[in-house]
Amino acid sequence: MAVQKLGRGLVDRIARLIDFRVDDRTRGLAERVNNLEHATADHRRRLDNAEHNLEQARGDLRWTRAELDRLIPHVAAQEGRLETLRESMALVPSTDSAQNAEARTLIEEIQRQHAQIRVRLAGISRYEDRLRRVEERAEQPVAQ
Repeated sequence: MAVQKLGRGLVDRIARLIDFRVDDRTRGLAERVNNLEHATADHRRRLDNAEHNLEQARGDLRWTRAELDRLIPHVAAQEGRLETLRESMALVPSTDSAQNAEARTLIEEIQRQHAQIRVRLAGISRYEDRLRRVEERAEQPVAQ
């Protein structure tokens, strides 16, 4: 019985010594694991936010592309009308001055609309360029 008590005491003492040494060596690891878990959660949150923003940018790009596809035929039609008017003005007019004034007014209106369309297309082009740069940045790996 005394030998068993001595054996248990020795085993308990060795177990405490081993536990102490293991705890001493793993104490820093537990803190590091905890820090890494927080960093991982932060990275996941930032990645979700970046994916959400990228999806919004893609939606904006799809909308812009649809608007551009819608506007291109109108611009082409305006350019066609403008070219037809230029050709008709190059001919010697055989009409009275009222018709000439009306034609000139129409040409000026078409030129004004054409300028507005060019401004809109330039804005759309700048917007698409910004979206392209955002997508390129989103595709680059995040520096660690």
